[in-house]
Amino acid sequence: MLRPALSIGLVSATVLLGGVTLAGSASAEPGPAPAQSQAVKYPADSLRALGDRIGLRIGTAVNTDELGSNADYTRITAEQFSTVTPENVMKWQLVEPNRGTYDWAAADRLVAFAKKNKQLVRGHTLVWHSQLPTWLSSDGYTTTLSNDELKALLKKHIQDQVKHFRGDIWQWDVVNEAFDDDGQPRQDIWYKAWGGLGYIADAFRWAHEADPKALLFYNDYNLEFTGPKSNAVYDLVKTLKAQRVPIDGVGFQGHLDTQYGFPDLQNNLQRFADLGLKVAETEVDVRTFTQAPPNENTPTSPLAAYAQESYWSRALQACLAVRECISFTPWGFADTYSWIPGWFDDPQEGAALFYDGNLQPKSQYYVLQQDLALAAGAPHRSGPGAGRH
Repeated sequence: MLRPALSIGLVSATVLLGGVTLAGSASAEPGPAPAQSQAVKYPADSLRALGDRIGLRIGTAVNTDELGSNADYTRITAEQFSTVTPENVMKWQLVEPNRGTYDWAAADRLVAFAKKNKQLVRGHTLVWHSQLPTWLSSDGYTTTLSNDELKALLKKHIQDQVKHFRGDIWQWDVVNEAFDDDGQPRQDIWYKAWGGLGYIADAFRWAHEADPKALLFYNDYNLEFTGPKSNAVYDLVKTLKAQRVPIDGVGFQGHLDTQYGFPDLQNNLQRFADLGLKVAETEVDVRTFTQAPPNENTPTSPLAAYAQESYWSRALQACLAVRECISFTPWGFADTYSWIPGWFDDPQEGAALFYDGNLQPKSQYYVLQQDLALAAGAPHRSGPGAGRH
């Protein structure tokens, strides 16, 4: 099950642990970039180095509380990944907790870290029904504000945030999770204010006006499966394209579970790509049944890791098989910081990522490493970019 690390080369590149102040203990607070960043080297068999060989960005969602205060977490983030996504610090709840007052400090630190380490940033997210500031909505479905106020506020929020990070964001998740599980439009405050899904086209246009060079994505979960939800999103983006709305891609979150069959992911990625869109796997994790807390990241079955290895490999292989799939981003890398155990607790699930609680790679890490190495060595995939953009 546990595979040894591949030996395919010596140290090949340098990353800079800058943008935050490294500390030896978890109690240290993130600080400004040091005057002279500390250079560290990462090996040729790191995930980012292997991905770079085929033009595929390998990313991670980042817990900014750990970035800088936890030296091992910070080192792994820099060494293993070529793109980073903020878990929370670009969401409306955190950037504008009080109406009219922005706080981008934590997000700015992440962007600075990415610049120092030659990483690209996925901005997450501009329009969502969840994690809104309480002055706007307490639940995403009700509000005391008028429709006209909501429209003006959404435009201002999108344009202010995108302009603040203009030139620093590679991909924006412009709209997140606009459909329910059954493929029906989510009846949130945005849908109600516009009287339909018109807010989506407006959001993309406003974001494009603020930063014409950023790639603009629609992002959602359960798109991996063929069914009512993925069909509804397909129809939406097809309509947006026909209306010349500036949408560049679709993000497949990829929250997978070993108790369900593996989805028809490759074909779904391809059918969206065939619309002339880029695609990306944006929030991948693979959960399984685990023991009760405090052992919520210990699988109940000794065979669970085999299934998880298979799912991780197949998820990555699906992206590798679709040339328009430009990035593969797990939602974090270490079980300790995963959202899964706190959300899926009846029955308990967890162990969803590929580093353990001690920040050591699990067998799933070596599966990803091996698949990337094999892809980099394949004649039709090798060479800078390999057709990806």
